[in-house]
Amino acid sequence: MTDDLLTVGQVAERFGVTVRTLHHYDAIGLVTPSERSWADYRLYSPGDVQRLARVVLLRRLEMPLADIGAVLADDDALTEQLRRRREAVIARLDELNGLVRAIDTALTKEEPMSDYAITEAEMKEIFGTGYDESYDAEAEVRWGETDAYKESQRRAKSYTKEQWVRIKAEGDAVMERFAQAKRDGAEPGSEQADAAVQAHRDHIETWFNDVPLPMLRGMGEMFSADPRFAKTYDDVEPDLAPYVTSVITAYCAKRGVDENCGS
Repeated sequence: MTDDLLTVGQVAERFGVTVRTLHHYDAIGLVTPSERSWADYRLYSPGDVQRLARVVLLRRLEMPLADIGAVLADDDALTEQLRRRREAVIARLDELNGLVRAIDTALTKEEPMSDYAITEAEMKEIFGTGYDESYDAEAEVRWGETDAYKESQRRAKSYTKEQWVRIKAEGDAVMERFAQAKRDGAEPGSEQADAAVQAHRDHIETWFNDVPLPMLRGMGEMFSADPRFAKTYDDVEPDLAPYVTSVITAYCAKRGVDENCGS
């Protein structure tokens, strides 16, 4: 046996399929081993293994066996099928990510209120110059009567210092995604820019409150209009604040929110 030939057992282990499945693929002519050992055992060549890899991928993408043979015989058809199924997987990922966020939100709402109340000193320790207690007073004046503000306050009061440390770390990661998108030259409305905006929105909704698109767009404008917010972003990457505003605006516009924040 040469080193580049694999037995049925070796192939089954590599791809996580059963020997019975491989025998079935052979019987229907989908993946037929090119070689046989002196004892007449099936042996798979590198070409056989490559074909099997495609079959396994297409089966994982829920393509019927009856269709796979024809697709593998046509490179253009294979490429088109993979593109279509990639789009379907991305759509399912968005749905599943939304479900995870909903579960996280529900779990947070069900958690009992903690007797612990983080102090201003601890907040300054965690957030450094990014924390200013005057923000809380201004937020109450602007949004104090809204359900979103009340929900945000209720949930924020339940968090431990360790949770605030995690919130800060995740927020920094979101900021870095914006900065990397800008450095990469990602245009507003591009896949990379939209992903950064979605991460920002997810972060807020996971820890604080729902962020409807008009609210998101208003927040995006504030990041540039308020010098304090702008400095926070621009300290990470020069001119990051206007970039974040532009990508949030484009994200909202693609989803039907116009410049007046109406839908």
